[in-house]
Amino acid sequence: MKNVNFELSNVHLHGSSFYDYLSLRKKFFVDTLHWQIPHNADVEMDQYDNPMARYSLVLDDDGRVLAGARGMSTAAHWGDHTYMLKDAMTGKLSSIPSDVLPDVIESPKIWECTRLVISPEVKSMRVRTQCLDLIVEGLIGMANAEGADTLISLSNLWLLRALKRLGYGAELLGDPYENSDDGHKYAVMAIAARHKQVANTALHLNAA
Repeated sequence: MKNVNFELSNVHLHGSSFYDYLSLRKKFFVDTLHWQIPHNADVEMDQYDNPMARYSLVLDDDGRVLAGARGMSTAAHWGDHTYMLKDAMTGKLSSIPSDVLPDVIESPKIWECTRLVISPEVKSMRVRTQCLDLIVEGLIGMANAEGADTLISLSNLWLLRALKRLGYGAELLGDPYENSDDGHKYAVMAIAARHKQVANTALHLNAA
């Protein structure tokens, strides 16, 4: 497995990976979870798949997309849209509660991560965990390169537990709510955008 990172300006360097990621999103979020989001018969793609978005994908040894996620600065603007959580809190998205966070976040130092998906064909929990770790490390690398130090995500509560097990120290920023499309519990969570190796080294040096 390997991690690949890109934005729309260099998506062509990775063959069909972007399209395959959109297809995986459609199979999971639309076909499985029944989310009412923009899609056709093949892919799911929304207003946040724009030039402000960054992508972290996991490919297998044959180049097939196993997992991926999208990142975007909370200071981003594209046309009438900003980023997903701010648009929800300002009344542009009815599918997410407007009080999902106590206050609107808008900072180039904070990135929102969305559309995290791991292929259902990945059955092994060990491999699924590896996929998540690679995705997050890729997002952290891109965020750091653009001056960000925090990642936030509106996600299923399982992600909070998984991130903590991986050593990212995730914390909730808002109260959980139940998604009306799939019946699952979601909440906004945050992690420090630091590679685990760097964080662990810092802890070791401080303890010495």
